[in-house]
Amino acid sequence: MSLPVMPTRILLVGSGGREHALAWRLAREPGVNLVVVAPGNAAIAAEPHVRCVPDADPLDGDSLVALARAEAVELAVIGPEAPLAAGAADALVAAGVPTFGPSRAAARIETSKAFCHEVATAAGVRMARAAAFTSLEPARAFAARLATERNGGVVVKADGLAAGKGVTVCDTLDEADAALAALFAGQATTTVVVEERLYGREASLIALCDGRDAFGLPAARDHKRLRDGDSGPNTGGMGAYSPIPDLSDELAAELIERVHRPILAELGRRRTPFRGALYAGLILTPEGPAVLECNARFGDPETQVLVPRLGIPLGPLLLAAAQDRLAAAVLPYRLDGPLLPTLPSAAVAIVAAAEGYPGAPRVGDPIAGLDEATAGGALVFHAGTRRDPDGTYRTGGGRVLAVVGQGADLAAARDAAERAIGRITFAGLQRRHDIAADVTPPARLPASRARAGTAAERTAAR
Repeated sequence: MSLPVMPTRILLVGSGGREHALAWRLAREPGVNLVVVAPGNAAIAAEPHVRCVPDADPLDGDSLVALARAEAVELAVIGPEAPLAAGAADALVAAGVPTFGPSRAAARIETSKAFCHEVATAAGVRMARAAAFTSLEPARAFAARLATERNGGVVVKADGLAAGKGVTVCDTLDEADAALAALFAGQATTTVVVEERLYGREASLIALCDGRDAFGLPAARDHKRLRDGDSGPNTGGMGAYSPIPDLSDELAAELIERVHRPILAELGRRRTPFRGALYAGLILTPEGPAVLECNARFGDPETQVLVPRLGIPLGPLLLAAAQDRLAAAVLPYRLDGPLLPTLPSAAVAIVAAAEGYPGAPRVGDPIAGLDEATAGGALVFHAGTRRDPDGTYRTGGGRVLAVVGQGADLAAARDAAERAIGRITFAGLQRRHDIAADVTPPARLPASRARAGTAAERTAAR
């Protein structure tokens, strides 16, 4: 049985830490001659077998098609959500370029939280009770009802893309009222989703999908709050780790069957097949796992800890998913279930963010200690940096770097990440000190508790 086909020339769309991690991984795989990154960043351009196109517009599908043709790429991989929402995958697929990344219609699973709830309900996938509103007063009334039932616990979400920061987790009705008022203020066409608040530890489970089949990457845990102890405002992510002790491989495999594949089937039924990375943001409640959100791409910073742990080449899987032949591509690996092979290791990522993030970040500060951090074996993926002609890196965005430590277990990986980020300095650096600090698992949820239940069962439970 032959091994899957490795693409030799790849176009990668994006410029952040997730794209740096993907470029780092893909450029090192056997058979890959070139990864063209549009637009990329200076640190990505320093990777071997990588060329960045700094003036590329990731939102312009026609220009991406022209670049793909000029570079004779065999696969396009779209990293961020904004190009997906802009239809970049549609343009590339229409031009005959195999593309890992869903169409604009399928990407609505992320770009509209109301649509995500609609699809999940139709697919029989458990999510929090929720409703979408286009005006303030009905939203307030629904929030008040949920707050009464849930002792104040309400979640308010902007319906569209908000770079991971459009979610307010409210402890009181006053907080919910304030969040709703802020979202509706001055907006004539705003849609807001109000959800019941579920309680438990969160987890991220990402599957590679070809429209029909789904095969999962290792589970990871992302930390969204800015400060230690999960306090402060929501961000795009301040760190991640993998594996997570309270989501076993057995449960992860069942969740692929109970979450990802039903959602794929429902999107296919709607004639919007999903080809790409389907991200399920989960919460592990006492009643079993539930879906908090779905994204239409690799997570950030989860990708930074997942790609070092993948035990087989990534490029052939992305190409196979783009060409609707993922099941055939994994046959040589003789998988025992829907999880992809993983190295027996752990990875911990700690994000260094700029002063002012997640609001208006301070930029332009020189970054010191990068060479010292990588000299110890850590990986440093650049998200918001720029490079001076003399080689000095400076802060250039909100999340500046993700520093990744690896080890035989989470404790060793965390120690490596802490040592490395401790060597990096810039003015106003914000970071968390508790990523993977407490990984003692709670009582493990039995795999059978992952069952989502039918739509009728969930309706009756409400």
